Amino acid sequence: MSTLKTALVILVFFSSCLLFSSETKTIAFAQDTLANDFRKAQVYEVRDAIAKHKNLKFLYSDANGRTALLISQIQKFIDLKVNLLIIGTNDADAIVPVVSKAYKSSIPVIILDRGITGDDYTTFINSDNIKIGKIGAEFIAKQLRGKGRVLLFEGLQQADVTKLRSKGFLDEISKHQGIHVIKRTGNYLRKDSIIEMERLIKENIRIDAIFAESDSMLSGARTAMQRHNLDYSSMITVGCDYTSEAREAIRQMKQTASVKFPLGGKQSVDLAIKILANEEVPKHIYIPVELVTKENLEDVEPIF
Repeated sequence: MSTLKTALVILVFFSSCLLFSSETKTIAFAQDTLANDFRKAQVYEVRDAIAKHKNLKFLYSDANGRTALLISQIQKFIDLKVNLLIIGTNDADAIVPVVSKAYKSSIPVIILDRGITGDDYTTFINSDNIKIGKIGAEFIAKQLRGKGRVLLFEGLQQADVTKLRSKGFLDEISKHQGIHVIKRTGNYLRKDSIIEMERLIKENIRIDAIFAESDSMLSGARTAMQRHNLDYSSMITVGCDYTSEAREAIRQMKQTASVKFPLGGKQSVDLAIKILANEEVPKHIYIPVELVTKENLEDVEPIF
């Protein structure tokens, strides 16, 4: 069964449940894509947190990275009159009208991780993405002693997190005149970063360090280098998210560091419960980030 058909089955099932229980509150998560490890883990974290509450039901949708489909799925949740919406987007502008429609229809909206233009939402949960880029740049500049060529692997160009992480990184790295930056786009996906890394290798472009705006993209870069039997043990490689895969790669000295970027799923459910109880919540909530290296990896739990 396709992802879309599965999502529709879930919608039908839970909409039926709503008819039989006026006490039940339904939280729906409209997610950009489940092809991205991080985004899938967000949905699962929300699902597991909601499962602990008998009076809550959970719906989710997978837009497969397609903005038009995401907008359509949000509209379906509005039509179902869900009690609260959590939204993970791939475009800061395109979904604004439908999100605004939900919000003005008295459906509370939690924007998770990636921001949107405007303020027609209940609360926005994310981490300081400029700080993430700055942390990565500071670490790499120190390891390179201010000299070298750095590959910046960017995520989705339409996402605010990409723009902010890149800004934080480039602003900080520009303080070191001996460091040259080249940019490639991996869309936060392993397969896309493999393709881009393959191109770099074929062009025989030498790099001394990589800052990838997700651990998935850094994993893809490693895969491409392994295919070509390239030794990357001396290369400085920093990812973002701090997944279990990244932790093991750091242990094995295949990755130098990762900036932990929490999923925010549990925090979303905690806030949803307060919102549904008519409690006031802050308009914007930051989740702290931190750099993880071989020195502290055993003390920091990965996000999944």
